[in-house]
Amino acid sequence: MPIVAQSTETTDWVSRFADEVIEESERRAPGKPVVVASGLSPSGPIHLGNLREVMTPHLVADEIRRRGYTVRHLISWDDYDRYRKVPNGVAGIDGSWAEHIGKPLTSVPAPAGSAYPNWAEHFKAAMTEALAELGVEYDGISQTEQYTAGTYREQVLFAMKHRGDIDAVLEQYRTKKAPAKKQQGQKPVDEAELEAAEGSGAAAEDDGSSTSGYYPYKPYCGQCEKDLTTVTAYDDTTTELSYTCSACGFAETVLLSEFNRGKLVWKVDWPMRWAYEGVIFEPSGVDHSSPGSSFQVGGQIVGIFGGKQPIGPMYAFVGISGMAKMSSSKGGVPTASDALQIMEPQLLRWLYARRRPNQSFKIAFDQEIQRLYDEWDKLAGKVADGSVLPADAAAYSRAVGTAAGELPRTPRPMAYRTLASVADITAGAEDQTLRILSELDPENPLASLDEVRPRLDKAETWINTQVPAEERTVVRNEPDTDLLESLDDQGRESLRLLLEGLEANWSLDGLTHLVYGVPKVQAGFPADATAKELPAEIKVAQRTFFALLYHLLVGRDTGPRLPTLLLAVGQDRVRKLLSA
Repeated sequence: MPIVAQSTETTDWVSRFADEVIEESERRAPGKPVVVASGLSPSGPIHLGNLREVMTPHLVADEIRRRGYTVRHLISWDDYDRYRKVPNGVAGIDGSWAEHIGKPLTSVPAPAGSAYPNWAEHFKAAMTEALAELGVEYDGISQTEQYTAGTYREQVLFAMKHRGDIDAVLEQYRTKKAPAKKQQGQKPVDEAELEAAEGSGAAAEDDGSSTSGYYPYKPYCGQCEKDLTTVTAYDDTTTELSYTCSACGFAETVLLSEFNRGKLVWKVDWPMRWAYEGVIFEPSGVDHSSPGSSFQVGGQIVGIFGGKQPIGPMYAFVGISGMAKMSSSKGGVPTASDALQIMEPQLLRWLYARRRPNQSFKIAFDQEIQRLYDEWDKLAGKVADGSVLPADAAAYSRAVGTAAGELPRTPRPMAYRTLASVADITAGAEDQTLRILSELDPENPLASLDEVRPRLDKAETWINTQVPAEERTVVRNEPDTDLLESLDDQGRESLRLLLEGLEANWSLDGLTHLVYGVPKVQAGFPADATAKELPAEIKVAQRTFFALLYHLLVGRDTGPRLPTLLLAVGQDRVRKLLSA
């Protein structure tokens, strides 16, 4: 490996893990590429919680690449796992996919209308596209291809020969008593854990039963393709293996040295791959890291295969604003592709980079996304003027690009909330959108909407897909004459002051100054008086004035920021709607 100066960004979690991984790799495999790993099961939509399984090692791998080392980031597609159940909201409710439960994911038909050949490829495709947009460099490994090609044949035979040693490790955990009751806040085990623990004979190592006939290998049935099989005999010398299927009654005897239609059970399969690939770093979720779980058990079984357990943190769950903890067994959970429809890849990368793996966080699909974008733009400003803190600078750097270069970005990143408001008001009409956005800064108008893309497109998609219809902005066609006629002298005066100042203040900054200044002027203060110079009553007067404008313009108490709304409506229409 080259001798490269350590990154100066030593204050963030990514750099610290990179230091440890490089040191461990040089100890275990000097002169070889550093291997980090992730595993994803395409059993359904691959959600934003699963993305942390990828982003954690990706960020560490990328930091190591920046230092000049060769790194392999493996993503194992667990597409040879059994199809456990039909996810809600994915394949309908007619039961047409239930007949495939127990088959490998690559043997299950894709959801109706899909262009992909099977279930696994359908759900891998969206994640593959999202990872490309996020700039994640990786080597994908299909476990279907690995097992059916006989790639792991030597490891499978070894596991069967040493099944007694494996069984002895698992026995330590079978005898442990289960908790008396579920702890509050405890998370349920995830798909892989459940897969390892259920099914007819699917995982005898987990069910506490007698282990005199324990086998760490599960054949898929030669007739129905399901894994509802039980190994009844195995000969270490000849590798002759017999099994029966409880689903269809089929039975056969095969030579395991030639047989490629089956796989090691999960708690053996995972550590086998650690040893086979020489994995140095792999994080694990909370559900994999609890006592007796697959990561802990695998740490002992990997030694049987002559390997070592990877180093790596336990990572916490990722939530969605307003939603419970995500589970890939349920339909409707947001995926990376969903997130990238409404946010730029830099923002999504930043959300994972700025939090340590053991810190949970939420990804906003609601109004909170506007605040997140404000925070992101403020960070970009601090980076530009040099006032940013080192850890924040590191997270920003990791968000905007990789060792291969910067990700494509919006040339002129206007405020997301402004773009969303304009998209809302114009219903996506490009000529109106360009007019309004050009008037935000008359001294430096937009020449083309391409200057604010793709951020504009993301904001428009957010408005169209995430904002309820009743919260969308519809500008009045005609004045609310009843409200206008009911105004007292103060209300009429506030509208007069606003209308008189429109032309001279027709820009985002100007209108902001104007709408906040009208109540100040009415109270006898200068329009530019600061909050410290004003009584508390002014804020009440401002809120009252704002509510009046919203009612006259859009018929509601609230709406988009008033300066943006006024620009969007246009001077002539504003005068029409606000004049008695």
